[in-house]
Amino acid sequence: MISVLIFATVAFASYLLGSIPAGYLAGRIAGIDIRDVGSGNIGATNVTRVLGRRYGYPVFILDFLKGVLAVGISIFFAKHAQSRSASPELLGIVAAVFCVIGHAFPVWLGFRGGKGVATSAGVLFGLMPLAALIGAVVWVFMFETTRYVSVASITAAIALPVAVLVMTYARQTNGWMPFYLCLCLAAVVIFRHRSNFSRLMRGTEPRFKRK
Repeated sequence: MISVLIFATVAFASYLLGSIPAGYLAGRIAGIDIRDVGSGNIGATNVTRVLGRRYGYPVFILDFLKGVLAVGISIFFAKHAQSRSASPELLGIVAAVFCVIGHAFPVWLGFRGGKGVATSAGVLFGLMPLAALIGAVVWVFMFETTRYVSVASITAAIALPVAVLVMTYARQTNGWMPFYLCLCLAAVVIFRHRSNFSRLMRGTEPRFKRK
């Protein structure tokens, strides 16, 4: 019973943390509703395109930190709780999944949130720094090659489970749970990019231009 309560609390708290809409709040500070301009997404990419780096970069950092904090707080709680009925790694994975879900589907905005890339990077950094580094390298390479943020994000999302699978067989992870986590994160990121797939197929997906 205690374990169920702990897991439910971590899941709920992580969802709420992930659902803080940094991009939407940045748009309001700038005097616009970011959902009505550009791609309509509240993520850092759209904020940067519409409002520039002054707003976009802080949004990315805040979305990233949501993931780091959700995982870090959950692991700290598991390690210092009087009842050791839940493993720190498992609680961290629960926090990671629900934080990304909260970011992608925030209840405050009618479940219309960001695409989960920055927050996924944050939770991975908190759980598996090496996997997060691999994902970052893939993202940067694809972005510099194509100048499409969507292509870089989708490719990195696909590469992560593959990388973690290799790490798992090499016994560099603690069991299979990290691999399943990366599959879940990849599924969320790819699902949230479905409109980008359509624009890429039509040739109307905008390339990123720095402001």
